[in-house]
Amino acid sequence: MKSRITGLLFFFILLSNSKAFSQRFLMDLVDTTNQMGRGMLSIYERYNRVRISGYIQPQFQFISRKGAETYGGGNFSAQANNRFMLRRGRLRVDYAHLNEHNDPTSYFVFQFDGTERGVAIRDFWGRFYENKFKIFALTTGMFARPFGYEINLSSSNREAPERGRMSQILMRTERDIGVMLTVTSRNSIEWWQKLKLDVGVFNGQGMSGPTDYDSHKDIIGRFSLKPFKNLALGGATISAAVSGYAGGITSQSAVLYRTKANVGEYAMVRDSSAANYLKVAPRNYAGADFQISFPNKKGETEFRLEYIRGDQTATFASSETPGVYPVTNGTKDPLYVRNFDGAYFYFLQHLGSLEHQFVLKYDWYDPNKRVSGMDISEARGFNKADLRYDTIGMGYVYMANESLKFTFYYEFVRNEKSALKGFEADAPDNIFTCRVQYNF
Repeated sequence: MKSRITGLLFFFILLSNSKAFSQRFLMDLVDTTNQMGRGMLSIYERYNRVRISGYIQPQFQFISRKGAETYGGGNFSAQANNRFMLRRGRLRVDYAHLNEHNDPTSYFVFQFDGTERGVAIRDFWGRFYENKFKIFALTTGMFARPFGYEINLSSSNREAPERGRMSQILMRTERDIGVMLTVTSRNSIEWWQKLKLDVGVFNGQGMSGPTDYDSHKDIIGRFSLKPFKNLALGGATISAAVSGYAGGITSQSAVLYRTKANVGEYAMVRDSSAANYLKVAPRNYAGADFQISFPNKKGETEFRLEYIRGDQTATFASSETPGVYPVTNGTKDPLYVRNFDGAYFYFLQHLGSLEHQFVLKYDWYDPNKRVSGMDISEARGFNKADLRYDTIGMGYVYMANESLKFTFYYEFVRNEKSALKGFEADAPDNIFTCRVQYNF
């Protein structure tokens, strides 16, 4: 009887403060080291083990010129410089099965995204837990890749309207199909219990394509320090991680392009060796992220940073991982290998209360580190896919209540000057976003 009363009390607390249990990270579920995980298990146990949640994000945007290309929600139409759109409309169902000791044994999730552009699957995965050591879990299906911080931060909780340019280019839609092993303790007493390892094997191209186009599989891993309070820093909450991605694309052409020194100048050099056919062109990344938040009388001051570098294989026109293998007039196109790096920095400050928050973000993405400025020209085989972009975003977030959020955000987007037509100076593509989010 006492346990039933406790469960009911917890349920009503959840209803009165649903924000405390909102899904902050894409795979942060049924983790009994945090309050959200324990609360969700209680709800599943007492109320048929099913949870339905969702959110919608209608928004208005204005950009500097008509037809501008942007990573702030997709390119604008040729004759439009403003638009209303439904950025996301998510509906999610979670189901957990518990054993006689109230330990999770299996977990199932599916999530759909519906907008004016159609309906798409966002999550379709299951996870099962071992309950002898309470350390291991195995996830299979379509789910978020275990790489980096921003990629895994849920869009409903992220302060900026969109993930950075680098995150979108390297891992569009964030998810892929595969299997992942998680190693972490469900307790959080000893120092080693604050560590977590996720490592998985995936198709590679993610949800940007209908099917896997080669047999090569990508290995992705993240070793993290789960959030903990440091009393020596005034009760600051700290978390950090390192991530790695070892993958590639099998070349279906005998031609590969790389940026190499050619007669003292860097150029995109053609390699037509027969050995390139069925050779795996690299997608190898390494990254590190760090987060720290300091409590205030009302709210927090938070800093986040993440840096990623590596080799990216894509196409001539884009450094984005192709969703389908590139083909022109029935002929397989050559792949392009570029050495890249990028980073982002967040400064978040509550303004006297938890309802008001100031957001400042800087990020850069350099898709080709070996060439810059006026050396980027068509004569040397380069195009706009080789341009570096720097973006400064600032905004204001108002949490009216646990189910209603307003975001006002402006981004100053700068591309490097080059010898490419249309990019001799900065192309006008600054963008303003006004968004309302409803969630339940």
